[in-house]
Amino acid sequence: MDIDIPRSERKRARVRKILLWSAGVAVVALLALVGIMLATPRVSRDQLVIGKAERGDVESAVAATGHLVPATEVIVSSPVASGIREIYSREGDEVEPGTPLLKLDLRSAEDEYRRIGDELAMSRNEMEQGRLNSETHLTDLEMKIRTKEMAADQLRAQADNERRLDSIGSGTGDRVRQAELAWHTACLELDQMRRQLANERRVEAAGERTRELRASITARTLREAERTLDDARISAPIRGTVTYINTSVGASVGAGERMAVISDLSHFRVEAEVSEGHSDRIAVGAPVRLRIGRITLTGRVSSLTAKSTSGIVRFYISLDDDSQPGLRPGLNVRADVGYDIKENVVRIPYGGFYSGPGEYDLFVSDGGSVMERRRVTLGDASSEWIEVKRGILPGEEVALSGTESWKHRKTIRLKQ
Repeated sequence: MDIDIPRSERKRARVRKILLWSAGVAVVALLALVGIMLATPRVSRDQLVIGKAERGDVESAVAATGHLVPATEVIVSSPVASGIREIYSREGDEVEPGTPLLKLDLRSAEDEYRRIGDELAMSRNEMEQGRLNSETHLTDLEMKIRTKEMAADQLRAQADNERRLDSIGSGTGDRVRQAELAWHTACLELDQMRRQLANERRVEAAGERTRELRASITARTLREAERTLDDARISAPIRGTVTYINTSVGASVGAGERMAVISDLSHFRVEAEVSEGHSDRIAVGAPVRLRIGRITLTGRVSSLTAKSTSGIVRFYISLDDDSQPGLRPGLNVRADVGYDIKENVVRIPYGGFYSGPGEYDLFVSDGGSVMERRRVTLGDASSEWIEVKRGILPGEEVALSGTESWKHRKTIRLKQ
């Protein structure tokens, strides 16, 4: 027989059932929340470098590497094949123009200088001897011509006399013809002697010019030998610092071999290089931002090599201010060479993850505590900003570094 359950009991049972169902739903929700929280890593903001996207200009630049070199550097070479006898300066010494650097063995150069000097003296003696011989020879010819002129005048007088005698009947036609023939013959001989004198003068003048030219060449050779001898006494050509010097006393050196390098360490420039694929973006006069350790400087491209070596193109950068303390030769330099300006674009601060235009997976948030991994497209970059082409809006925050451990997660949660 059925027992009638009191209404109050049924009501209590229904309330208990509702409470059990509500508790189950709460447990499930709590477990789901815990699962979500466990699946989403919690990262402190201090562990990340976060930048905010904004609108602005991006000056596109090509990244290059290089090192500091002196703006002025003079290589001192040996002008002759010789040997090193003495060293007067060392690397690091401050020198003035004319300061002795080292001494070469100049015995061979001095012997050559004396030999050429003797040749010049002989040339000058030969020139003087030739001049005296020429004057003697020409004087003899002139005296012979004057003698011949007097003889011709006498023969002409005789011919005139014979004609006068023949006109008064005291002479004969044969004697007249003989006298005239003798006179004409003397005139022809005189004319020949005069032409010979003129030719001899031209020959002697040409010989004189040849002897003068030979002496001039020898004198020039002597001056060059003297200059070589002076240059062989190796001294500093400019004011600066000795950054290299050959200190191998007794060693043989060839003509043109580097003996020392004098550098002006008060002014610098940058010798940089970039891959051949980016060389078309490097132009003389382009602005450059440089980072040398903790020092940031600016400059401009001053020159560019015409050809590449092993796929590398070298160029030089002049500094706007090269008086910064701490600069010295050989310091490594990071150079960003500007080649274009994009105005009013979405940009984010520069991060070390950037390796060129393309797509990247970055963690982005709208300012809340959760950052989601998002595929974004980036464009060109400067040393400070990266152009955003797609995927990030102005005002959103981007994790620029510190997310390597969660790069496969879809989201991360920020904690203060």
